[in-house]
Amino acid sequence: MSDESQIEIPQSFIALFVEPGRTKPNASREHIAARYELCEDLANLLTQTAGTMQFSLGITERDVLERCQQGLLLEDSVVTPTEAQWVICRLAELMQWPMPAALTVTGPQA
Repeated sequence: MSDESQIEIPQSFIALFVEPGRTKPNASREHIAARYELCEDLANLLTQTAGTMQFSLGITERDVLERCQQGLLLEDSVVTPTEAQWVICRLAELMQWPMPAALTVTGPQA
């Protein structure tokens, strides 16, 4: 059994690849798994940055999440805008912070 077949991809991430009105993703499982691994790794890497940012700048959790999202949305980002939103949602989850409604993941991958 390959490593790829053992990766459990959350439905919230698969939903990024399902167009409105459709039920199946618009990308292969291999592509979705690769993108998921990248986004999950990115969210985990951002936990230390987010904690440091909140402590050193004295800003709210929401401000930290917004700043991280702005960084992920830069022109040369390795993630799409919807993947960036997912990463921020996952970061909030990992930090055990509430997710502001304005930052929730919506819609299919752009």
